[in-house]
Amino acid sequence: LSFVVRREEAKYPKLLEIVQKLKGSGIVYVRNRNKTKDIAEYLMQHNIKADFYHAGLKTNERSIKQDNWLKNKTQVIVCTNAFGMGIDKSDVRFVIHMDVPESLEAYYQEAGRAGRDGGEGHCLAFYDPKDIEKLEKFLAQKPVSEREIGLQLLNEVVGYAETSMSRRQYILYYFGESFDPINGDGAKMCDNSSNPPKLKDA
Repeated sequence: LSFVVRREEAKYPKLLEIVQKLKGSGIVYVRNRNKTKDIAEYLMQHNIKADFYHAGLKTNERSIKQDNWLKNKTQVIVCTNAFGMGIDKSDVRFVIHMDVPESLEAYYQEAGRAGRDGGEGHCLAFYDPKDIEKLEKFLAQKPVSEREIGLQLLNEVVGYAETSMSRRQYILYYFGESFDPINGDGAKMCDNSSNPPKLKDA
């Protein structure tokens, strides 16, 4: 799996550009149910076989959409985190998060749906600081204990998005595992390792 984070405000055209480059089956995660339909329709307008999925759909409708994707009749499924549990499709080539995930645990689980057949898997997350501001406002309305946990989880995701270290190393350290960013298996499989950010004296 390769891990990439893109700072991006114009996400739709960038998503289209990436999906057109990456051949094979993919998942696009979004937070909002309405967005699943919008993005799927946007991709379909540009000749990508896409569909949308969220928990608000009827059971039989969800089954048909899921089945079409599993049989590769649909290339890209645009969904909320309601999609993916218990689904084992080994040839997923990419997992794209349009919004920052709610936690690193969620990201690790969802990104891990790519490349289960041992082939290449591309895990890309779009990151826009404005999204973080919206999430902070949303968390501000929660009870204190829930708000504190939510902010801690959000800060960990922001840390992942903004880190200059190997993203694989960052994730594995978070789960208490060690990783050699120079010689480890998949050492160069992230944007920070293959194209290190330029450091400046601050």
